[in-house]
Amino acid sequence: MYLVAIIDWYSRYIVSWELDQSLEIGFVLRTVERGLSGACPLIFNSDQGSHFTSPQYLDLLKTAGTQVSMDGKGRALDNIFTERFWRSLKYECVYIHEYESPKAARAGIGEYINFYNQSRLHQSLDYHTPAEVYGGQVQLTH
Repeated sequence: MYLVAIIDWYSRYIVSWELDQSLEIGFVLRTVERGLSGACPLIFNSDQGSHFTSPQYLDLLKTAGTQVSMDGKGRALDNIFTERFWRSLKYECVYIHEYESPKAARAGIGEYINFYNQSRLHQSLDYHTPAEVYGGQVQLTH
């Protein structure tokens, strides 16, 4: 299974995500389109994988009027907020469940992302949830 997620770096909010059984580009484009339907960021960051350097992906972002930013080759720390989310998802959800089907994995990951957005407090967000910060209910002091 392959997972793509659009994360608002300021709030750590998972704006859009999709899980798919194949690595075809369609699920990446659908996820980006859903993410852009709610807001258009000034900068859209990704790694340098083939999906994120494809003309379809780049055209989608350019049409939306956002700048494209990509991590340096071999520099996982350029995308640290996303890497931290992957780690949390793996250790707090995926590794402790043995999903028996893609449908079960999709449901379990969806529940976790809802928990992550709505209930999980983040030290880096002054112990607020991503939803509180993303929705503007709280302003960070740093």
